[in-house]
Amino acid sequence: MSRDVLSLGQVRIHSGSATREEAMKEAADILEAVGAVTSAYFDAMQQREETVSTYMGNELAIPHGTNETKAAILDSALSVVRYDGGVDWGGEPVTFVIGIAGKGDEHLEILSQIAILFSDEDEVENLKRAQTPEELYRLVSAAGV
Repeated sequence: MSRDVLSLGQVRIHSGSATREEAMKEAADILEAVGAVTSAYFDAMQQREETVSTYMGNELAIPHGTNETKAAILDSALSVVRYDGGVDWGGEPVTFVIGIAGKGDEHLEILSQIAILFSDEDEVENLKRAQTPEELYRLVSAAGV
């Protein structure tokens, strides 16, 4: 990426599980806390999920808003949350929830980097073994995200 869309404060690890709604809310709250989105973005994520699941495979979901709700995006940013207890994402097992907000078309490049990282099962296992948010942040950042 041409500039940082992820900082250490946007990375979390939880030992427990969460519902899909709780996970989406946390992803949106992190993005809102860094000034990337307005409070309307969580609703936008829910609207997207009603239309099409943001489950991507390999234990990854990437909740994001709809094209109609672009006004809720103020800047490009990511949130990365790992739920070691898992999230039932419409019947699919999810460990990683990566919230994404992309200003303009920046989300396409961000999504591409995430897709490359999570297409490698060994990399996903490395991400699952990270002991701290700092370690998880380093691994994600090293992948160019």
